[in-house]
Amino acid sequence: MDSVASDQSIIALDGWLQTPAGIYVRAWEQACLDNLTADIFGFNALQIGMPQIDALAASRMPSKWLADTRVRPAGSTRQVTLTLDYAELPFDSQSIDLVVLPHVLEFSADPHQVLREVERVLIPEGQLIICGFNPASLWGVRQAMGRLTGSYYLPKAAEFISMPRMKDWLKLLNMGASQSHFGCYAPAFRTEKWLHRYAFMDNAGARWWPYLGGAYIVQAIKRVKGMHLIGPAWIKKSATAQTAMPATNKRRKQQDG
Repeated sequence: MDSVASDQSIIALDGWLQTPAGIYVRAWEQACLDNLTADIFGFNALQIGMPQIDALAASRMPSKWLADTRVRPAGSTRQVTLTLDYAELPFDSQSIDLVVLPHVLEFSADPHQVLREVERVLIPEGQLIICGFNPASLWGVRQAMGRLTGSYYLPKAAEFISMPRMKDWLKLLNMGASQSHFGCYAPAFRTEKWLHRYAFMDNAGARWWPYLGGAYIVQAIKRVKGMHLIGPAWIKKSATAQTAMPATNKRRKQQDG
């Protein structure tokens, strides 16, 4: 996908998020993100894309930004803090503590480059949270059937990424997945009535077929090879001072017994 096609697919996602199924997904993702971000500490947090949810609502970090590719119409969604290209983030390297990507990679023209940029701006031990649609689900099956029938359940242009594949991508960037969550187990219905009627499947699915939810959230931590904790600087300085004792002082100490 080029940048124009990517923008068109994001616009298609915006429309889908207003449907009953989109509202259903947003409610689950908002609740899950609130639980995850409340326990992540730091100073700077960044949400990229999908202003229809407040991914940082529960975060206690003092600086929080919402970034997107364009400014949304007034009153339609939350205010975008800054506009940017997902593949070229205007932040210094190792300057952000937390990045949230809600359905950005599957609608991006170059998801690998987006991940590389996120890894660049994250501090060591910084955290990344990704939301995505699960192709190994009832929704994924319904979407695959759309290629034959021409009737798609989810936005047509998206390139959905499975959870194992996503973890492989993260591993290549030295980012280890620490938590993963699945949700939205109801079948691919378009009306609120039928989605509500099958709401019981959310509890049953989480227990009996936990990896088959229509959406997932994965949390990862940026690991830096060779990095290890050290003691306070004054301890090292004191030890260095003792070992650096002049030779004359050592001999005088030995003579004094």
